[in-house]
Amino acid sequence: MRVASSIILAVAMLLVAVPSQAQTYDPRYPVCMKVVGGGFHGGGERIDCSFTSLPQCQATASGRAAWCEINPYGSLAQAPASAPGKTYRRARRAYQ
Repeated sequence: MRVASSIILAVAMLLVAVPSQAQTYDPRYPVCMKVVGGGFHGGGERIDCSFTSLPQCQATASGRAAWCEINPYGSLAQAPASAPGKTYRRARRAYQ
């Protein structure tokens, strides 16, 4: 019993000690750049969502191990909103 509880305690402490990642996509910016290789821990991949346009991101990614993509949680990924003050009427169906 002591061995099992010691193992469970050790695993729980390990899981708490491992750093976790927060949300990497910033919904305020429509374009993200994925960078491979950099970082403090000697590698991996990081996501930088601080770009307002694809050409701006591509200019920053030029010459690096990086690529640009549309932010899946950003404003470009959402369906376009209808124009303010404009209403659309649906055609009525005739049921017989």
